[in-house]
Amino acid sequence: MKTTLEIQNLKCGGCAHTITTKLNELSEVSDVFVDNENFSVTFTYTTEPVLLEAKNVLVKLGYPEVGDKNAITTKAKSFVSCAIGRINN
Repeated sequence: MKTTLEIQNLKCGGCAHTITTKLNELSEVSDVFVDNENFSVTFTYTTEPVLLEAKNVLVKLGYPEVGDKNAITTKAKSFVSCAIGRINN
């Protein structure tokens, strides 16, 4: 199945690199594409539990779905994820 999630705190290519890397580490997720202009991530997954796992990964990185809680600590996580993505890119 394929889904597109609109996410918060997405800023740049560093963010996209981190998101792509971490989602691709999930064995049942593939074809990850991050669209910085539309603040979204699209990917293919196999089952609903995998989708929930992917969403949890995004939250842990600091990129919750639009409409979900976006506390200052979550925003801070996104800055760290962004910096790591820039360094590793």
